Amino acid sequence: MKTRDFYYELPPELIAQTPMERRDASRLLTLDKNTGKWAHRHFYELPKLLRPGDCLIMNDSRVLPARLLGSRVHMDGTLGGACEVLLLIDRGENVWECLVRPGKKLRPGARVSFGENGELTAEVVGETEGGNRMVRFHYEGIFLEVLERLGRMPLPPYIRAELQDRERYQTVYSRVTGSAAAPTAGLHFTRELMTEIEALGVSIGYITLHVGLGTFRPVKGEEIESHDMHSEYCVIPQETADLINSTKAAGGRVICVGTTSCRTIESWAAADGPMEARAGWTNIFIYPGYRFKVMDALITNFHLPESTLIMLVSALAGRENVLAAYEEAVRERYRFFSFGDAMFISDGIGD
Repeated sequence: MKTRDFYYELPPELIAQTPMERRDASRLLTLDKNTGKWAHRHFYELPKLLRPGDCLIMNDSRVLPARLLGSRVHMDGTLGGACEVLLLIDRGENVWECLVRPGKKLRPGARVSFGENGELTAEVVGETEGGNRMVRFHYEGIFLEVLERLGRMPLPPYIRAELQDRERYQTVYSRVTGSAAAPTAGLHFTRELMTEIEALGVSIGYITLHVGLGTFRPVKGEEIESHDMHSEYCVIPQETADLINSTKAAGGRVICVGTTSCRTIESWAAADGPMEARAGWTNIFIYPGYRFKVMDALITNFHLPESTLIMLVSALAGRENVLAAYEEAVRERYRFFSFGDAMFISDGIGD
């Protein structure tokens, strides 16, 4: 299958630069995964599309303020040019795998200072095969508290507007810090909407997948099968595994909120047999031809052309159906990507 098979035209002005004033006021395109039919709604209407006995699986990962702006430190201790370090993966013992800029100036041995009076300092101690840097940080106190003071939200490069409230790049149910990007399908939920959903007899379960920036890495090969998928750490608690099993046994639908939730449960699901609690690294790559073992429906945002995420969505609803729905969203001037509108892909479009 060709990468170009997943291309669509997107006017740049449809890329959402800021979040909606009200989270659940975003638009919601419902897509029947079997017929390709669609309908237009708003996200606050989601309860009308759910059924008693369904369950929603949400990713409770919380985004690190992982973007650090600092200065290079010369051999004599004086400060040099500006630099940027983006935290990706905690490798232990105060060492993080990072993206750095400018890369030519931040080779192993380079030192960096952040904040006033060197509140946080770092040294590049290694380089990965892919060009990422291994960076050891030095600080006093608790690292996450230092990051809260000095770090900025690592917004995707297609968002150029300044984020006024960093909590708008967090889901209201986020609780486990570790992501380099938000699980954006969950940004549409409010506490009130979740309460309304649970009152309908729909259960909510949580997994954790710490989103890496590899999520946004383009598929460079002509054939999608040649793409080397990134790895991300994920956890399925026992209570969530039990919820999935009981939902399936009772004939309810397992509805994933976001591709991260989908990738997590599909990574550890057996072809036959119950879901089990698991934790580990996944590099699952889902594209058309994949047979879903657990997920029945998906709530998701609109994804970049030729991305692994639009390929995942196409595996669920069919490439032709998905691209036709995307063309409809463009015609109707939907807002795209992280702060954009949403889709609900299921076995119907609602009444």
